[in-house]
Amino acid sequence: MVKVLRSIWNSIYKLLSIILFLALWEIIARLHLVNTVFFPPFTKVVVALWQLTVSGVLVENLFISLRRSLTGFILGLAFSIPLGLLIGWYRGFERFIDPLFQTFRNLSVLALLPIFILFFGIGETSRVAVIFWAVLWAVLLNTIAGVKSTDLSLIKAARSMGISKLSLFTKVVLPGALPSIFTGIRLSATTSVLVLIAAEMLGANTGLGYQLYFFQANVKPPETFAIVIVLALLGLAVNYSLAALEKRTFRYREELPDTGKTF
Repeated sequence: MVKVLRSIWNSIYKLLSIILFLALWEIIARLHLVNTVFFPPFTKVVVALWQLTVSGVLVENLFISLRRSLTGFILGLAFSIPLGLLIGWYRGFERFIDPLFQTFRNLSVLALLPIFILFFGIGETSRVAVIFWAVLWAVLLNTIAGVKSTDLSLIKAARSMGISKLSLFTKVVLPGALPSIFTGIRLSATTSVLVLIAAEMLGANTGLGYQLYFFQANVKPPETFAIVIVLALLGLAVNYSLAALEKRTFRYREELPDTGKTF
C-alpha cells in the first residue's frame, strides 16, 4: 500500500509544476490582471481545443503537419547518417569536405526558406526541404562524434585479431556510434516539428503552422493558444517516445551511479 501511495505521489509531483502554472494562468486571467482579450483563461483555451478537435480541423491539420515532418525527417536521416559515418571514418574525406560542411551548417534554416521556395516553389517540396535541412545537422554532427569517440582499445583489440576493415567498421565502430547517433535523432525529431511550423506559417494553407497564423491574424486568442498547446504536447510526445525507445534499445548500457559529486 505504501509503495502504491508513493508511486502516486511521485507521479503527481512530476506534474506539480505544470499544474501550478496552469492554475496561476487561470487565476491571473480571471482576476483580469492581464488583458483577457489577448490572454484568455486556460479553461477557455481548453474549450477552444475541444471544439477544434470535434470539428475535425485540428486532427486534419495535425496529420498534414506530421506527414510533412516525417517525410523530411526520414530523408534527413537517410542522408545524414551515411554521410556522417563516411566523414567520421575517413579522415582524408573529412579534411576535404570540412570547409564546405562548416560553411553550410552555420546557415539559418529559416534564412534559407526563400531560397528553397525559389528552387522548389511554394508547394510541399519546399517545406519538406526545409525540414530536411533542419534535421541534417544534429544527426550528422552526432554521427561523426560517435564514430570518432569509439573506444580505441576495442579497435586495437579487433585489429590484433586480424579483422578486416569492413568487419571492424560494422562490428565495432558502428555499434559504438549508435548511442550518439540516436541522440542526434532525438534532437532532430523535435526540430523537424518546430521548423515545419515556421515554414507553414510563411507559405502554406494547411497544417498546424497555418492554423496558428490564421487564428492569430483573425484575433482568436483561445484558438491560438490551443494550437500552441497542441504543439507543446506533440513535442513532448515525440521526445518521450524516442527516449523510451532509446532506453529500450540500449538497455545494455549501465548508468553511472549518482554520487552527488561534481568534477
